Amino acid sequence: MEAALWSTFSALLGALVGGGISYFLNRQQFANQLALAREQHRTEFMAEETARHFLSHKGFTDRSFDTLRQHLGGFEDDELRKILVRAGAMRVFREDGSEWWRLLSRMDEFIERKDLDRITREI
Repeated sequence: MEAALWSTFSALLGALVGGGISYFLNRQQFANQLALAREQHRTEFMAEETARHFLSHKGFTDRSFDTLRQHLGGFEDDELRKILVRAGAMRVFREDGSEWWRLLSRMDEFIERKDLDRITREI
């Protein structure tokens, strides 16, 4: 009986050690794959971050597409629009037909500013 207990215990211990080693190796491999994917798509990540920076400026809630294209060079127009959407922006057309972009997170600020401008014009 004692021999069966020891063989069961050693098998269980072997499975735990092997499983632990596999877990740590797979975790490291996943971290390496994630870092590699980030490096491969670094241009897109940096473009989104730059777009978010321009659209987060305190003085302006909206930016024209021409201004964004000028500062985020190297992208086709449709590719730049996709970057802006991934950055959390939405497209708005002005009365003159020009294309403008603003962050969704700044909609409340835009509405407040618009209401303030309307009230100021009425006075």
